[in-house]
Amino acid sequence: MGQHIQFYGPTRSRLEPKVDHELIELGQKFFKKLTRKLKDANSFSEAEFMDMLTLYLENSAKKVGISFHFDKFEPRYACNAVEKLGFLMAKDVKCLIAEGSVALSVCEMLEALIINGLVDRAFTLNLINKLIEKQKSDLIVSCVKHLPDLQAYDMMCILKYFLMLPVDGYESLVSLRKDWESHALLSIDKASGKGVKGKEKIFAKEAVMLAYDGFSVSELCLRYFLACPNLDEVMFSACVGKLDGEEIKALVRYLKKWLEKYERFPQVGPCHKGSSVLGVKVCEWVPFLETVVKCLCVIVDEHFSFLVLHSEFGELRTLEGVVGSLAAEVRLCSGLATLAERLRDERKAYDHESPGNFAF
Repeated sequence: MGQHIQFYGPTRSRLEPKVDHELIELGQKFFKKLTRKLKDANSFSEAEFMDMLTLYLENSAKKVGISFHFDKFEPRYACNAVEKLGFLMAKDVKCLIAEGSVALSVCEMLEALIINGLVDRAFTLNLINKLIEKQKSDLIVSCVKHLPDLQAYDMMCILKYFLMLPVDGYESLVSLRKDWESHALLSIDKASGKGVKGKEKIFAKEAVMLAYDGFSVSELCLRYFLACPNLDEVMFSACVGKLDGEEIKALVRYLKKWLEKYERFPQVGPCHKGSSVLGVKVCEWVPFLETVVKCLCVIVDEHFSFLVLHSEFGELRTLEGVVGSLAAEVRLCSGLATLAERLRDERKAYDHESPGNFAF
């Protein structure tokens, strides 16, 4: 049986006081029961947890007059219910559901909470550390993509984790790698397709140039880190200041790859329109050249002594050549821009002085 959903009814902010009170009572009962169950998590199964949660959401929907029809035998039944009815849950209930999802390793439910903005800041404080302990790399990526209030400590832990990804951390990244590969193939198809013209073809070619080639799967995760809206220069500096020698080397190697890519394709940059026009969502997670350069500057500022004392670290010497090439490109572009501006000024002056512009 296929899934069919219908939703009718008000949002939480528009509920009648009586209905809102009933929802609060329902949430309190669920909260107490789930708290009691989680105290003995060893005897609390994932199936029982999901049944409790869906029953709570179904009862909440009835209270507010929301009608929905799911196929209960579908694997994502509970996740779909959370996605559509999560706004009915109180803050403490959302935190406890997230805690239960982590404790019982219900990854799909936790991802649904993260993606739909149902993970409260109060729980975010410990979430990253718990996911790192369990080596849930894919969920950590989801946190970087969807949680708006990650702090410097969270970002530092994420950076250190992906720079030195443990062996068991790769297991959950298979789907991420396949996702990048599928988007790269889509870009190639669009760029070489005969029926694709104009701007769409240009966007496709840019997306191909910025594809995943040359990057390891853990380095693909670092793309999300560098392109994260939360990350500014102050936060990055705080993160880099806590890195050890091997982590510094790994980060420099990664940033060097981006400089080499921009050296090969100086005409491209983050292709955000590739997402909306082509459907290549990963185009949204490409760092600007300016960002890469700033990151390298911060590393040099924070770890100058280490870099000087470890002159055998060959990446720094080859990096000098790449930077020199990019600098020459910038100087050339700057000169061309200046020339173009002067030509425009000359043209304006000529048009202004032309006799045809005078009224007789």
